[in-house]
Amino acid sequence: MNYIEAIILGIIQGLTEFLPVSSSGHLELAKAILGDTSVPEESLMVTVVLHFATALSTIVIFRKDLWEIITGLFQFKWNEEFRFSIKIILSMIPAVCVGLLFEKELESFFGGNILLVGFMLVITSLLLLFADKAKNTTKDVSFFNAIVVGVSQALAILPGISRSGATISSSVLLGIDRTKAARFSFLMVVPLIFGKIGKDIMSGSIDFHSSKFGVLSVGFIAAFLSGLFACKWMITLVKKSKLSYFALYCFIVGVIAVVITFYQN
Repeated sequence: MNYIEAIILGIIQGLTEFLPVSSSGHLELAKAILGDTSVPEESLMVTVVLHFATALSTIVIFRKDLWEIITGLFQFKWNEEFRFSIKIILSMIPAVCVGLLFEKELESFFGGNILLVGFMLVITSLLLLFADKAKNTTKDVSFFNAIVVGVSQALAILPGISRSGATISSSVLLGIDRTKAARFSFLMVVPLIFGKIGKDIMSGSIDFHSSKFGVLSVGFIAAFLSGLFACKWMITLVKKSKLSYFALYCFIVGVIAVVITFYQN
């Protein structure tokens, strides 16, 4: 991967992390188009680093919310901030369990498995379509809702299943207010990304002294800047119930990926 490819992948990650079209799926498609020959472990490392950049974008956009959550958590009072923090923690449990128990199996999905990405994009399109038809409410996220949405996030580890699409769709289908669903979706992933980065650094999976560090840094910056734009845009789109457009997009891209895979074989 060179610097131009890193910028392209970074922009794709920044835009697709928040838009419900699967950032990991699009990264795999982009790597295939760019002729990436990385082994699954290296490919996954690129994905994780770029996800880290968009996690920082989330922190910038929701910095006030995060500060209230952190301060509320350590006050040990049963207030709204403390309850929201507990819900975030509950939502993390399914993804943490899947990530720890099936780490090696998950790595194998990040080596250009375009057929899988195509099918998962079609599933994402169906989720978005159902969510777009759901009635809007003013309901908040409950503790049970947090676990269900957390399961959706765990399933979205698969490339092609949109994390934001799956979590926002499941929230809306549960009757949660669209704006609150988007806010919860974007905030719940931040601890997971930082935890994954910390784990990879400790295990040596990410080598800051490798020759690819400069290339990854360029991709990181591109993902961070494009992520700032996409995060704000997505919140507006969810409020206006525009998910059906993304459903159509995911369906078309998914079908094309499946057809091309069968044609090549």
